[in-house]
Amino acid sequence: MTTFLFDFDGTIADTLGAIVEISNRLAPEFGIEPVTTEEIKRLRDLSAEQLLRQTHVPLLKLVRLLRRVRRDLQAEIPHLTLNPGMAEALLKLKSEGHCLGIVTSNSAENVHLFLEVHSLQPCFQFVETGASVFGKNRVLRQLLRRQRLKPAEVLYVGDETRDVDASHRVGIRVIAVTWGFNSRVALERHRPDFLIDVPQTLIEIASTV
Repeated sequence: MTTFLFDFDGTIADTLGAIVEISNRLAPEFGIEPVTTEEIKRLRDLSAEQLLRQTHVPLLKLVRLLRRVRRDLQAEIPHLTLNPGMAEALLKLKSEGHCLGIVTSNSAENVHLFLEVHSLQPCFQFVETGASVFGKNRVLRQLLRRQRLKPAEVLYVGDETRDVDASHRVGIRVIAVTWGFNSRVALERHRPDFLIDVPQTLIEIASTV
């Protein structure tokens, strides 16, 4: 049995559009420039570190902005969709006896509400929040200890370069997905163990690890 740890935003839930819309709405309040569709396409090719350098947003201001975005996102949760094919993949992995969990920088309220709306709560054994927007290695290490998980039996599934980096740091294999925030080009540069374009491939990987 393999333990699959999933990122939430961009990997399970298609939240990018809502997050950009909320961020742009809050931009004047925080004294930052809204982002355009063309800019989003360019930003997808950047790592988290490159993104921070290019946006020129002070760290404390960014943390405050993201806190507000998480809060305002709750009102949008009932209207957000799963990424295509994700529900089927999750249900199949669960039926095959794999353990599924979520590790996210989003709030527990948002994640549980989304899972409830889409009837997916029974799929997940745990939801781990409190991950930093700048990296998940600390929370991943704590989770491995608390759940008594062996790194060799764990796979992390995420859509950002920081997901890949955090997994490498704690010694677990990582599946990078191209349907979320970071582009295939950006993800390839960080050398994930697997790089996939559709959720169905998760089932194929599960049968080989």
